[in-house]
Formats: sequence, C-alpha cells, structure tokens
Amino acid sequence: MSYAKITGTGIYVPDKLLTNEDLESLVDTSDEWIKARTGISERRLLDSDKSTSDMCYEACIGALNNSNTDPKDIDGIIVATVTPDYITPSVACLLQDKLQTRNIFAFDLSAGCSGFIYCLNIAKALVENGQSKKLLVVGAEYLSSIVDYKDRGTCILFGDGAGAVVIETSNEPGILSVCLGSSGKEAELLYVPGGGAKDINGYRFLKMEGKEVFKEAVKVIQSNSLEAINAANLKPSDIDLFIPHQANMRIIEAARERLDLPLEKCFVNIDKYGNTSSASVLIALHEALKESKIKKGDNILFSVFGAGFAWGSAVLRW
Repeated sequence: MSYAKITGTGIYVPDKLLTNEDLESLVDTSDEWIKARTGISERRLLDSDKSTSDMCYEACIGALNNSNTDPKDIDGIIVATVTPDYITPSVACLLQDKLQTRNIFAFDLSAGCSGFIYCLNIAKALVENGQSKKLLVVGAEYLSSIVDYKDRGTCILFGDGAGAVVIETSNEPGILSVCLGSSGKEAELLYVPGGGAKDINGYRFLKMEGKEVFKEAVKVIQSNSLEAINAANLKPSDIDLFIPHQANMRIIEAARERLDLPLEKCFVNIDKYGNTSSASVLIALHEALKESKIKKGDNILFSVFGAGFAWGSAVLRW
C-alpha cells in the first residue's frame, strides 16, 4: 500500500510590519488591549503591487527546494484561499504558469481558515489511490485586502502570508487521518457580505461576531481533534506536537487545556503573524521544523476552525 507524506515545506511572509502600536493610530485600541485579548503583537501586510499568487510562488519555490523536487515532476496544484487574484481564473492556474510546470491539473478551494486541511484531504486521496505521485498544496491569504481598518474587532487580528507543502507517495505512513466538518447556519457570524454574485457592490470586508465565533471554535476544535486522533488509532497522549490554527491565543489555550496537552506540546507563533487564515498552520509547521520542534516519527496534530463555519483536523506522522 502507498501512503501520502509531506516531504517539503516553504513559506512566504511579507516584509512590511503592522504593529499594535501602528493600529493605535487607526482605531481606538492599545498594544496592551490587543495582546491581552488575542496574543498578537504584529502582523505582516503585502505591498499593494503584489498579489496572492506572488506569495504562493515564493512559498512553492521554498517547498520544492526543501524536498529537492523539480517543478516538472509535480502532478497537480491545489490552492486554499479566500483572497484570489481574480474571481476567475484560479490562483492555482496562475501558479502553474509562474512555476512552469507541465500542463497539470490546478484548482482553488475556498473553505476559509480550514482550507489547507480540506486540500490536505484531497491530496491524501489522490496520492493514496495512485492518481498522483507528487502534489503541491498551498494555503495563501491577502487578508489585508478584505479587512476594514476602521473596524477594531477585525483589523487587529488578520495578516497576510502563504505556506506550501509537497505531498508525495511514501512507503511509510504520513498523513494518518483527516476529519472535516461544517455548519452553514452560522455563515453570517464570519463572512464577507459583498463582492459575490448575491451583492457584487456590497460591503467587501470581513465581518465577524467575535464572541460567538470564540465559543464555537473552542468546542469544535476539541471534538474534531479527538475525532482525528481516534481515526489515527491514537490517544491524545500520543501527540508529540499540537499545531492549532493561529487565530486567537485564548482559543489556542482553551483548546489545548480541553485536550489535556501540556504547554510544551503546543506550537504558537500568532504573536508574529496574527491570523493568516488558510496559511496559518502551514507557516507554523515550517517554523516548528526550523526550530527543531519536530523529529522523525513524531505524531503531529493540526486543528483549524473558521468561516463557513468549516473545520478540519489532521494527524500526521513525521
């Protein structure tokens, strides 16, 4: 039996910083207030002459180099994003051209912050059933393009960035389980009202009911994480590193405590980047590897919750 395994990672984060002190001049807030409620100190903003596909390209080059993979050997590209360059064509198609791959399949997937986990599940299936040998999976967001910097409830949270992984056939287990879910009845608790066919000229910035999102996120991350752990035939105590969605430090802490995982088993970098949506766990994974927080044979837990509501958790063996 063939398995699917991550063999390379890459990220791109813009150079431009937006600090909590910078936000004090835009809205009624303070560095102390933001840190206490979110754990965020700064976030990155993409220059206006760049786009989501530019970030994707840089992250993919990193992942390809990290796995010693030639772009011509890639069989498909899957991009998770809610901030594409255009309504159509997809970012993935633009990326296929930028990377100069063969004429492989390429498509985008929109599942909010959970997009990468959804893409991971598709890649796992394609590799394990033999349809693909090597895939590029990307999560990238230009969230500053859909953030209202007059809205204190959202502008303090979000940043821009991209992450990519190469997923390929392996003789040993890699992606052990992926468990997904959704609940569309809460769609308007976290959404962008305008810009779609329903209201093309409407308010095209993120709107969020923070308290309601917080309550659901904590509850769902716990149950969905346990579902993925059980599907991998493991126990919570078998998890070596928990990489949660970097949305809010209070959500991360509440989820970690509910899973009864010690602090040293939880990777956090929200202070540097804020919430980068579908890029979040990819950026965290790459940094955890760079910091030698992961070794061969470790069991890694991802868990993400976001707009839709849509959520997903995955267990990997490194």
